[in-house]
Amino acid sequence: MSDTASGPLTGLRILDLTGTMSGPYCTLLLAQLGATVDKVEPPAGDITRSLMRGRNEGMTPIFLGLNVGKRSVLLNLKDAEDRKRFTDLLPRYDAVVHNMRPAAAGRIGLTEEGLTAAGSSALLCEIVGYGPGPYEDRPAYDDTTQSISGMAWVQGRGEQPEYVRAAVADKTAGLYAAVAICAALLGRTNGQKTRAVRIPMFETMVAYTMVEQLGGLTFDPPEGPPLYPRTMSPSRRPYPTADGYIGVMLYTDRHWISFLKWLGRDDLAADPMYTTVSGRSLRIDEVYDFLTEQLKARTTDEWLEIMEELDVPASRVHSFHDLLEDPHLQKSGSIVIEDHPTEGRVRRVRAPFLFDGHTLPDPSPAPTLGQHTDDVLGES
Repeated sequence: MSDTASGPLTGLRILDLTGTMSGPYCTLLLAQLGATVDKVEPPAGDITRSLMRGRNEGMTPIFLGLNVGKRSVLLNLKDAEDRKRFTDLLPRYDAVVHNMRPAAAGRIGLTEEGLTAAGSSALLCEIVGYGPGPYEDRPAYDDTTQSISGMAWVQGRGEQPEYVRAAVADKTAGLYAAVAICAALLGRTNGQKTRAVRIPMFETMVAYTMVEQLGGLTFDPPEGPPLYPRTMSPSRRPYPTADGYIGVMLYTDRHWISFLKWLGRDDLAADPMYTTVSGRSLRIDEVYDFLTEQLKARTTDEWLEIMEELDVPASRVHSFHDLLEDPHLQKSGSIVIEDHPTEGRVRRVRAPFLFDGHTLPDPSPAPTLGQHTDDVLGES
């Protein structure tokens, strides 16, 4: 039996007019799941071709990571002939994805009416900054969305706001968009005639952030302040050991009782402050501070062995360099080195999907700018 499964979206055709991060992340997921993704790029290319440094112009690490499995079609949509070529392409696709502002998309016919006029029945997926309302026409990026959605406030524990050091708003919007596309196309097979889906980054990140952080504001009138106390504790962090750091998740009552008894602290093993969820929640800082002091006494390796015996979740704190040598990732083949036609040997992180226990086929390497223009335009 093959070690790979056919991608479940094999045969689906996606026209990708996205740039930067949210849209390309959406179409990356679709490509990894087997869809054919044709990426339309302007003469200057997707902006991520210029972020960071690569071995060759236009082939940066971010672009290489976000655009595996896609074909690049270079079209200048400000040019009348290229606009005609673009319009002629539309009927070939099952879905068209963009992350432009609505006014800009409308100028090149990326609307329900524009697709219909071009003879296309494709699903239109729009990733926008904001849904209908006062902010609808505003531009949006990851940083501004983290700010306005409350994510930066949560990350700063309701005090000094901070950004999550990953493009969490962009990638979350991309995930929601990929799910929405799959759902809408499945709905069509069941007789639902969805023509368009719109994913507003602001509203998406509000939903994403508030689901566990709304706290006492869940009730009207409020029953207390917002924020989830456990995640807000300044003591919730990787813990220092005698020789490094460790991630430990003493979460259930059983975890705490087992750990406290191992320490010889039967007195605390009978204390509801440690051995009940409600007790720990009310005094979470004290609980975590206690744990911090205990973990300093032994090395990371010693604690990992102890936590395994106690069946308590624990892990090393990995750097990216560590991940490249991690035995589990090596066994699973999650990080591979492959030969790129123009960039030489490059690393790529495989899609984590498993279907019937099998991985999906490896997608093609990220394309050079306009690499597939003639091929795509020449297809019927």
